[in-house]
Amino acid sequence: MENPFTDEYFMKKALQEAEMAFEKGEVPVGAVIVVDDKIIARSHNLTELLHDVTAHAEMQAITSAANYIGGKYLKKCTMYVTLEPCQMCAGALYWSQISKIVFGARDEQRGFMTLGTQLHPKTEVVSGILAQEASDLMIRFFASKRK
Repeated sequence: MENPFTDEYFMKKALQEAEMAFEKGEVPVGAVIVVDDKIIARSHNLTELLHDVTAHAEMQAITSAANYIGGKYLKKCTMYVTLEPCQMCAGALYWSQISKIVFGARDEQRGFMTLGTQLHPKTEVVSGILAQEASDLMIRFFASKRK
């Protein structure tokens, strides 16, 4: 039987988090962290609510997952995030030694790939999973802000 827990399955969970951010007036980025096909952390941007520029979805998820595991390293974990992480989040992901990062849409202006930020050498990166859905959500959010 085929494993139902695909990258698309978990990215849909991250998109649900991004929708929650959208509803709160936050930039709609969502993230989940998975180990052994189990979600151990869910988060979305909270920078407006918390008045904290570091309260990105990825940062919230890293903290939550580390608390769940009881340690700072996320070596057997995968993060699914709807938007390419920024250099701040990539730096935190580097230090967490996360095994894999799967993201949806590219961030051509502020993403870690554009800015040349390094991840841990053992971290695998997969991009473009449900990228159109993630991109559409961002476009819808910023269009609503311009009205």
